[in-house]
Amino acid sequence: MSLNEDILLGIDLNLLLTFLVVFRERSVSEAARHLRVTQPAVSGSLVRLRQCFGDPLFLRRNRKMQPTPKAQAIADALLPAMLQIESVIRHP
Repeated sequence: MSLNEDILLGIDLNLLLTFLVVFRERSVSEAARHLRVTQPAVSGSLVRLRQCFGDPLFLRRNRKMQPTPKAQAIADALLPAMLQIESVIRHP
């Protein structure tokens, strides 16, 4: 397996955590609370993620952030990888 570091250098990996927390919470404010940052910080991260993925990712509906089909696909692929990373960090 070969890692293409150029792709990973192009994104702040903390943005992926923000994405997953917004996805789980369906709320920018709640995501901010869990991430211990401000709501504007999460909103700014979403702007960067939208640029990176070329998709709105979340649409506000009924006071909740509903994921787009692309966001759903990203979360489906990303969550298992992040859980694996969490496991490696927790049990080196």
